[in-house]
Amino acid sequence: MKITDVITHQLLCDVQTPFTSSRGWWYKTKGAMVVEIVTDEGLIGWGDCYGPASVAKSVVDSLLKPSLIGRDPFDVEVLWEALYNKVKDYGLTGMTISGISGVDIALWDIIGKATGKPIHKLIGGAFRTDLTAYATGLYFTDMSRLTETAVEEALGYKAQGFPAVKMKIGLGSMKKDLARIEAVRDAIGGEMLLMVDANHCYNVPQAIQIGREMEKLGIHWFEEPVSPEDLDGYAEVSQALDMQVAGGENEFTKFSFREIINRRAMDIVQPDVCAAGGITECKKIAALAQAHWVQCVPHAWGTAIGLAATMHFLASLPECPPCLVPQPPMLEYEQTYNPFREELGGDVFSHQKGVVKVPTGPGLGIEINREILDRFKVA
Repeated sequence: MKITDVITHQLLCDVQTPFTSSRGWWYKTKGAMVVEIVTDEGLIGWGDCYGPASVAKSVVDSLLKPSLIGRDPFDVEVLWEALYNKVKDYGLTGMTISGISGVDIALWDIIGKATGKPIHKLIGGAFRTDLTAYATGLYFTDMSRLTETAVEEALGYKAQGFPAVKMKIGLGSMKKDLARIEAVRDAIGGEMLLMVDANHCYNVPQAIQIGREMEKLGIHWFEEPVSPEDLDGYAEVSQALDMQVAGGENEFTKFSFREIINRRAMDIVQPDVCAAGGITECKKIAALAQAHWVQCVPHAWGTAIGLAATMHFLASLPECPPCLVPQPPMLEYEQTYNPFREELGGDVFSHQKGVVKVPTGPGLGIEINREILDRFKVA
């Protein structure tokens, strides 16, 4: 089998309710970049690249595609190394690794379809076929009702049966942030897990100060308290707090995660399968984490393709640590409107009281709706 073509699909849609986080920019549209790899045997694989879609498209079209044509998709790790070594001399991380991630996911999809097996069977098997999902939401939408809208949204997820929810903070005032967190905690009660994501809006002293207050509220983890460049700061915050500190969605490859894990900078690492190097590389990142007894709970944001890839990856992760009543890694189930997730791959991602079934069909286990690709494609 040989690769005959690599096609990129840049997608764009309007957001129904604009939202923002501590980063300060308003999401009024959502973009995505889908990779389609075609073979001479008629099998097609699909991948998803995290980050600015136009940049990812350029990376795949100009840098990666020429090295893929005529190659065997089963040589998935050989191709990963070839693509990485082609770009690493120029200091090109981030978006180039995102491009490689999309390609890697598509190759695994082809391999699964060729063998008639779901991806999780090809990467070690499933430790679990039911994934516990947590709802990611509670962004800033109505700036005049920040607390009220957060409480209403969180109660909606509780009514749906989600066992956990992750909320955004970063209002430029610890007092305002804490009041909003406390209101949500009071509304949902102590049984439902509550995670808090600052999107790296604090410095180290601020993160420690608000973290100690959040510990009193039983927050499950504190995500991205400081900027991803400040690894020493992450280590300081992690060492100062009893609460788990999470991060890593902005990191790429095993080399970056090696530094994080060796320095105990985070209690939970969150590689994104569509950004950190695809399934091939994320399995290595997870192995590094397991060797140091650090939990791996991947970040997920994107299309149905990316979500499916994340689910197969999650299914393949052992409990860390193994015990009588383990806490398996949860699936991030982002809740803002996204037709690239909800319509592109069918309804295989519907949850039942916060539980999502791992796809069992060949490859990713989803059928791509080309009408959705055509409707939202801009390039």
